Amino acid sequence: MSTHGPVLPIWSCDGCGAPWPCATRRRELQAEFVDAPMSLALYMGSQFVRAAEDLTRAPAGTLHRRFLGWLR
Repeated sequence: MSTHGPVLPIWSCDGCGAPWPCATRRRELQAEFVDAPMSLALYMGSQFVRAAEDLTRAPAGTLHRRFLGWLR
């Protein structure tokens, strides 16, 4: 279990305080979903929607890059 989970509703990392998902959590997620990239994309898409509901003042493009832009 990762210590780099999101602190809601502000979406910062519980482990390092960076915006979630932090670099560490991104690496963990990529390793966890190495054989299921579509599942990772769906998971992060759902987190993006949840974050957009909480972070109403954040530009949608910024949130999109933060939650989905790093997926490749």
